[in-house]
Amino acid sequence: MRRDVFQAIADPTRRAIIALIALQSMTPNAIAENFDASRQSISKHLRILTECELVGQEQQGREIFYSLKIEKMKEIDAWLEQYRKIWETRFDQLENVLSTIKKQTK
Repeated sequence: MRRDVFQAIADPTRRAIIALIALQSMTPNAIAENFDASRQSISKHLRILTECELVGQEQQGREIFYSLKIEKMKEIDAWLEQYRKIWETRFDQLENVLSTIKKQTK
């Protein structure tokens, strides 16, 4: 089953994992130490993040390290950009209205 990247980041634990591995590559055990969850639960989250191509795996000896794949995060940012422009326009409009009100009350 192909998972959607937005389904992956909807979960707070997965967002926390992304934040952790954004700083440095980590093993599943090292990631699990940061959560009050079973190693199996963390592995499931990592599998979902991997399926969505948000994280990558690299074998180093007997250990597997997980790291953030920036390209996929850029895809999320590009999608959010359309909304960011709408928000900025609305804030500019609100600023204009507030400025007009302020001038009228002087």
